[in-house]
Amino acid sequence: MIYLDNCATTKPRKEVVDKIIKSFEQDFANPSSLHSFGQDVEHKIEEARKNAANLIGANPEEIYFTSGGTESNNIALNGFIEKNKRFGNEIITTSVEHSSVIEKLKSYKNENYKIIEIGVDNKANIDLDELYSKITDKTILVSIIHINNEIGTLAPIKEIVKKIKSINKNIFVHVDGVQSYGKIKVDVKSLNCDSYSASGHKIHGPKGIGILYLKKGVGIEQLTYGGGQEKNLRSGTENVPGIVGIGEAARIMSENFSEEQKKIKNLKRYLTDKIELNFEDFIINTPQQSSPYILSVSFKDIRGEVLLHYLEQDEIYISTASACTSNGTHKSKVLESMHLDKSYEDGTIRLCLSYEISEEDIDEFIDKLKIYVDEIRDIMKR
Repeated sequence: MIYLDNCATTKPRKEVVDKIIKSFEQDFANPSSLHSFGQDVEHKIEEARKNAANLIGANPEEIYFTSGGTESNNIALNGFIEKNKRFGNEIITTSVEHSSVIEKLKSYKNENYKIIEIGVDNKANIDLDELYSKITDKTILVSIIHINNEIGTLAPIKEIVKKIKSINKNIFVHVDGVQSYGKIKVDVKSLNCDSYSASGHKIHGPKGIGILYLKKGVGIEQLTYGGGQEKNLRSGTENVPGIVGIGEAARIMSENFSEEQKKIKNLKRYLTDKIELNFEDFIINTPQQSSPYILSVSFKDIRGEVLLHYLEQDEIYISTASACTSNGTHKSKVLESMHLDKSYEDGTIRLCLSYEISEEDIDEFIDKLKIYVDEIRDIMKR
């Protein structure tokens, strides 16, 4: 099997799986219990919190465990809007955000909020001049994706936050970091964002667990009420195996970062060169300033979903867009925002690498890809 859909989800590392199984078997006590068994489990949660925080230069007390990136985004957006609504009703985001941000903000349109979407260029780079020009004294929130989940484009978050705060210091800035967490060097203190979301299953951890970073001193209203877990932000008995799993995944990503970055960057260069040598009539959508893990390519006169199904017969797995949109009937909003030529748009595929992929895997993938691209184009011409 050659798995190139790592933006959708990653295979959990063996060390992570082992840790989760051990947690199921041995850490079954409730961490809120007063006895030593429960307190031992609580200690393991705090160890995981420390590991999750270290990966982005945060303090452990600034990390809150959630069910994943979608919930983290929703908690942050809801919290900041409620906290800042006394200052205004304008919210700024971009046209290439993840659906968990776009759909959440859409829900506020009927509540007298003005949602402003900033456009992008043909590489999904945010139009910064437009962004800054839209900020007013009524702007209460800006939400920006750090690495675009379909194209891999890297937003200059540090520059953006600095400029936004210089225009209006009351604005909260939320960063969707699901595709950047563990994949590039991130220091939330340097970025100076107010919140940052991440997900366990994107870093070879388990599904159903994520984190929300909230800058110290930035308090938001709790979403659920109950036993006061996660410092009252998200009450409910903790998902201990999931928390232990994301903590272990974060620890390994941190320890292996330099080695894996070097391998992934070389592998992406190798993949790009192979495509450029073997194909005609294609566009590489991913710009230079991007995630080393993501490559988006559009082939002219091809149907990406047909290509996907051809490849899966050989146990080669890719995607056409975000997993949160590609299983539906809607066109990719990201590709539409980029104004990609219609003859290329339908032939867009997303290739997402991992430390497990080798150059030999890339060679095999390219060989099969060439056969199927030629075959599909031949069929489309008939």
